[in-house]
Amino acid sequence: MQGATAVTAVCILVLLIALGFSSISSAQGAGNTFIDLLRVVKDVRGEFFDDNFGDPETDALPFASEASTSRFLAQATFGATRSDVSALVGTSVSDWLLQQFSEDPSDYLATLDSYQAQLPFLILNPWNRSATTFAFWQHSIAGKDQLRQRMVYALSQILVISNGGGNALTEYPEAVAYHQSLLTEFGFGNYRELLEAITYSPGMGYFLTYMGNQKGDPDTGRQPDENYAREILQLFTMGLVVLNDDGTAASGSNDDNGSAELYDNDDITGLAKVFTGLDRSVNAAQGQNDPEAPEVLRSWREPMAVYPARHSASAKTFLGLTIPENTSAEDSITLALDRLMSVASVGPFLSRQLIQRFTTSNPSAGYISRVTQVFNNGRYSLPNGTVVGGGLRGDLKATIAAILLDRENLQPEAPNTFGKLREPVLRFTQWARAFNAGAITPEYTVELYDLSSVSIYGQGLAQHPFRAPSVFNFYRPGYVPPGTDSGAAGMTVPELQILTTETIPAYMNFITFFAMANTQYADLSTYREIGGLTGVNFDPELARTSFLPDYSYEKTLADDLPELFAHLNLLLAGGAMSQAAVDSFSDVVAGVPTEAGEDDWRATRVGLAVALVMTSADYLVAY
Repeated sequence: MQGATAVTAVCILVLLIALGFSSISSAQGAGNTFIDLLRVVKDVRGEFFDDNFGDPETDALPFASEASTSRFLAQATFGATRSDVSALVGTSVSDWLLQQFSEDPSDYLATLDSYQAQLPFLILNPWNRSATTFAFWQHSIAGKDQLRQRMVYALSQILVISNGGGNALTEYPEAVAYHQSLLTEFGFGNYRELLEAITYSPGMGYFLTYMGNQKGDPDTGRQPDENYAREILQLFTMGLVVLNDDGTAASGSNDDNGSAELYDNDDITGLAKVFTGLDRSVNAAQGQNDPEAPEVLRSWREPMAVYPARHSASAKTFLGLTIPENTSAEDSITLALDRLMSVASVGPFLSRQLIQRFTTSNPSAGYISRVTQVFNNGRYSLPNGTVVGGGLRGDLKATIAAILLDRENLQPEAPNTFGKLREPVLRFTQWARAFNAGAITPEYTVELYDLSSVSIYGQGLAQHPFRAPSVFNFYRPGYVPPGTDSGAAGMTVPELQILTTETIPAYMNFITFFAMANTQYADLSTYREIGGLTGVNFDPELARTSFLPDYSYEKTLADDLPELFAHLNLLLAGGAMSQAAVDSFSDVVAGVPTEAGEDDWRATRVGLAVALVMTSADYLVAY
């Protein structure tokens, strides 16, 4: 410390002599010398120096108006609330981001524990199987750490595991809850650290079949399972071809389309040896003999253990790296993940997908390049001058700030190609938050039990959190919809991959059911049956209070349709609805007659108006 202080003093003295002991203000105007002085001091202290001393215009832009505030919150949270819009207009977006970064994270494992504490048995229990879904709805709708939970949801569509297969991930929700907890813990951390935690996760180990993966055996012909090696390359880090920082494919000669491939099958084979020797801390026999034993349940909610005898001791060569023989599993994994993260394509590959999940389905090359630079540098200066990020490649806190505050998002230069189709899950959470849905008790709402397909009642979302149909997520990030104007323009619109003639009316039926407050008419016999199946002693009447919207404010506008639709336009669509749509919807809602002394017509008008807005094209496409 004394040496560093001395060096600092000498550097400052030299610069002050160069300044001629002039004032700071004059130094700032003379060749930026004072900034040079600050840079030297920061360098000696090992601190990051950034010459961006603030951007008041950008700091005010997201919350400049009610419309811009609603729009920004639709991107950065699970939906704007009326109170949030009122409170945030005219405030600093930097302050809001810093507050969100500091919020206590939601606890998925604790929520699972609270559900399981109510259950007399776990295996084959419907509530236990759905507990992680219940937890997602609770945290996404009511959690204070909204930005973190949006990051959790975004990352869950990159680092995919699914409990929809009716297998161990269904019966042991501990595995998915642990995966959710890792995404929460590292959501504002570093992607390299998250990747390591996910590698040891039993949920991922089971889903991608490397749990229990063993070294090769030349006598039997056994080879290490290659599944995780393939997907960590193709889906979790870099993709298939070399990318420029702006997300465009780099030119090459080893592919038909002229792009350069990043790896071949030999790389996958070499990397597969790394992921051998990992398994849960209990053996299969223990799990079968006593599936609800504490140690069995615990083994699904903690990192997999290393079994050295099962790990490949041979040399492992991939991506130009050779890990020497007899290197331990732990060291092999560390070296492998470091090598993967060093590939230049990782930045643009992940940056593009994160942009797609937050702001626009078809980001420009410039947008991707700017976010990639932040991802690679690991730091970002907020508009108030505060630097966020730890300075290491893959910092997710810096990356999400760069995505949300990029100029292309705040002031799109090409609005006709900017924006995204709102994900079905985000439409529902937005409704619940916008209208302060009362009891967030999804266990008492059978309509939320399985949204991965259309129900027998013709309603659904075709998207269920943490229940993607495969490791490739609900839709591919490079999906270009055929037979559409977007496709003709070469635009990527991933969400259109699950928009079909079946899912469009299914969503309309689904959101209308909730908008019209139909949970209040729940069939109590259904919930009595659920109580018998789960062994839970609960009051079926609770089903009729679950997810009931609070329309008390909206009902005051039911006889003033221009005001009602202005309010809904602002809260739900960020002011993007056309006057033609508003006029058309007003004509429909006006058909609901008013009845003196009765309040039902107000609720009916409001529910109908909400359903019309949330099924309109002006709402479904977020600009």
